[in-house]
Amino acid sequence: MAKNTTSYICTSCGTVHKKWAGRCENCGEWNTITEDAGTGSAAPKALGKSRGRTVELTDLSAEEAPLPRQLSGLDELDRVLGGGLVPASATLVGGDPGIGKSTLLLQAAGAYARSGAGVVYVSGEEAAAQVRMRGQRLGLADAPVKLAAETNLRDILTTLEAERPRLAIIDSIQTMWADHVDSAPGSVSQVRAAAHELVSFAKRRGVSVMLVGHVTKEGQIAGPRVVEHMVDTVLYFEGERGHPFRILRAVKNRFGPADEIGVFEMTGAGLAEVANPSALFLSERGQASGSVVFAGIEGTRPVLCEIQALVAPSPLATPRRTVVGWDSGRLAMILAVLEARAGIGFGGMDVYLNVAGGLRVGEPAADLAVATALVSARQDHALPEGTVVFGEISLSGALRPVPQAEARLREAAKLGFNRALMPGGTRRTGPDPIAVDTLDDLPGFVESVFGGID
Repeated sequence: MAKNTTSYICTSCGTVHKKWAGRCENCGEWNTITEDAGTGSAAPKALGKSRGRTVELTDLSAEEAPLPRQLSGLDELDRVLGGGLVPASATLVGGDPGIGKSTLLLQAAGAYARSGAGVVYVSGEEAAAQVRMRGQRLGLADAPVKLAAETNLRDILTTLEAERPRLAIIDSIQTMWADHVDSAPGSVSQVRAAAHELVSFAKRRGVSVMLVGHVTKEGQIAGPRVVEHMVDTVLYFEGERGHPFRILRAVKNRFGPADEIGVFEMTGAGLAEVANPSALFLSERGQASGSVVFAGIEGTRPVLCEIQALVAPSPLATPRRTVVGWDSGRLAMILAVLEARAGIGFGGMDVYLNVAGGLRVGEPAADLAVATALVSARQDHALPEGTVVFGEISLSGALRPVPQAEARLREAAKLGFNRALMPGGTRRTGPDPIAVDTLDDLPGFVESVFGGID
């Protein structure tokens, strides 16, 4: 039998190396290669002549009953999960330290337990007394949640086997220790082994498992990416420390739509659900130059948010370009298109762009809103009150239509907006709920909205 040897794995891309190096040759990241004890370099044995069982095959026309779901009572969490928690599912929740992951899952544990489901909450980072104190602060003292403070994976699985709960929450996967793996807790080998055992237990026993995952400084879940492939659902809990709003975003979901979001507000009594996030993101908005309301789509939900821009003369040889809540590379592209196609230059000017409320916008439909905010700030010309903007900008300066325009317009009308600026050719099947102005290219759009540009 071949002896197992020590190998080294990049925690960023998962590439296996024969020896340690400071920089990964595959992804180029520094100081991401860690020891992975227990992975052998010898080739695995052949299956031989022993026969396995015959796998039952079905066709695409077979009808199966819809997946049963357990509702938590937290509507925003149920929305992100695709309509509730699916039995025997594995969910991974990641987020920055202190953003509220443990608070969210403890509230979810209390809600599920009150609905009649058996819930076990295992903390590897805090003592049971600390979790109990947080639960009392959140008003969950009467919730029948069973607590444990343990990191030994074998003991945890034995306990879950005996308790047979409907839901098991593990906080966090990086603190779990599998005694059959010769490496320290938090290493690539330990995280992979612990995740594999917990996901296998969930599928084998029909127990839903929710895992908390730490994130790296780049915002990705720490550890091997194979963990994200193992689980059924990956959720990210996002937000800015200076804002009370928190966004729960699904980036992977085998039982529902990806990119769905749930919105919460951090209060002294825990996380409060926000049923109408558009109204919340626009609650403190003032009418000023550089402020534009963008009608976006997050998953299946239309969300209106404020995009703020500030343009000021720069004393530096290389002007600043600072972005919060949007892609900095896309901002550079919009600035280049404005200068090349519309003749609006930003040379010698500092440019600051911010998505208000701590929301992160990723869809290209925000291009036109960003360009409008930049020109508005440069010209010190505010848009008329009650106007929303959306549309994609191509490198040629053409305005491209975006999907779900009707849902964006309905959300704007519901919040009292009376005018929308968007690309021509946008498909709509019914009458528009508000007045719509459409144009086909960026120079014509700027001329129509702002008039002559200096």
